[in-house]
Amino acid sequence: MRALIVDDDFYSRSMLHDMLRTVAYCDIAVNGEEAVYAFKQSLENQTPYDLVCLDLVMPEMDGQQALREIRALETEYGTHPTQETKVIVITMLDDKKETHDAFFLGGATSYLVKPVEQDKLLAELRSLKLLDEVES
Repeated sequence: MRALIVDDDFYSRSMLHDMLRTVAYCDIAVNGEEAVYAFKQSLENQTPYDLVCLDLVMPEMDGQQALREIRALETEYGTHPTQETKVIVITMLDDKKETHDAFFLGGATSYLVKPVEQDKLLAELRSLKLLDEVES
């Protein structure tokens, strides 16, 4: 599995990387602009990400805008809707409007509130069919 971790907070990035590194090859972006660039490169190289863990509140470009651009890139590159990258929005915001916007406007696959626990993250990966029971 290929994963892109997008978060402006070093601690959060490190924790997610520690949780995922045994089950995924992980790239890291510190803001939305880096995330969109990395995502575009993965499509151009025909090595798309299986998973994006995306913070919503970041400098330069926030997670909502990055998610819209990621979905637009998938459309531009002809990604079939059933093959879209799974995007887990991970944020400290426990806000119904942000949740609504991420799912219904941005196309997020799921949503977890920080601090993320490893068991919950792995359970979410299993529910998204990105991880088998034996891998976790």
